Amino acid sequence: MPTAFVALDDRVLGVDVDRPDTTETLAETSPECIAASPAVPERLFLGTVDSGLLRSDDGGDTWRNVLVAGDRVTAVIVSPNDPDVVWAGTEPSAVYRSTDGGDSWQDRPSLTDLPSASSWSFPPRPHTHHVRWLAEAPTDHDTLYVAIEAGALVRTHDGGETWLDRPSGSRRDTHTMATHPAEPDRLYVAAGDGYAESRDCGDTWLYPQDGLDHRYVWSVAVAPDDPETVVVSAANGPRQAHTPSTAESYLYRRTDGGPWKVAMDGVPRPAGTVRGVLATGERDFFVATNHGLFRSPDGARWRAVDDEWGDAYGERVPRGLTVV
Repeated sequence: MPTAFVALDDRVLGVDVDRPDTTETLAETSPECIAASPAVPERLFLGTVDSGLLRSDDGGDTWRNVLVAGDRVTAVIVSPNDPDVVWAGTEPSAVYRSTDGGDSWQDRPSLTDLPSASSWSFPPRPHTHHVRWLAEAPTDHDTLYVAIEAGALVRTHDGGETWLDRPSGSRRDTHTMATHPAEPDRLYVAAGDGYAESRDCGDTWLYPQDGLDHRYVWSVAVAPDDPETVVVSAANGPRQAHTPSTAESYLYRRTDGGPWKVAMDGVPRPAGTVRGVLATGERDFFVATNHGLFRSPDGARWRAVDDEWGDAYGERVPRGLTVV
């Protein structure tokens, strides 16, 4: 049965999505990101603000530190090609790789040697920048996409030995990315400066915006069985996206190359809702907001996984979501 792990801004929840049943697996922490692989569902990785990268080998019952790097671990993924390959990104911007499930780590050559690095800056803390998201090509574990917040999307095709600076036409403020095994060269990008796609590993870019009335795009997910069905969360800007007291965010869905359409059937109204964090399970879409965790078979019609969750955690902001 699938389990969703939701990293809120001060704790981690484990949710049995079929029961449903919600358990706090880790409290009094400061998560930034979370990742796991369905191939090894009991092994979780949690990036934090001040405790480095934590790993659980028992489905969240216990945790231990496996990487202390930078001031924050801001991004983590498990390879879709090999569950023992794990990538982590930090603030200040750096990338680390493990090939043994997180037991040991190698620092990849410096991102900050790239020509564009002098222009990278995170507006709330302009003296720094960080790796906001990582995505590995679904059929090539040496191809990795790295989103720098803010300033660049960079790539490697040799496992991080060398880096290619931001390709012409790519977004400058990429928040999250997605790939799909049916179209391994395709990259889906949710960014603060709009949505974008590449069909050739980032060499060239398309900007399908028709119907997308809110252009501060935060999260993106693609239907497991259909690379043409895409869901994003979006708002008008950062205050409407991240702050519960001023929040107003939306879900949009796009199919078969058509226009974006608002996809809010079954989720709370936009006012008071922070930007959703999206993920997919074996078949379904999932989204976590401050009002709860929601599930959809098609990205258009949603239902709450746990009706009690919104009352308990309504002021909490989701940082990450993984479903195994």
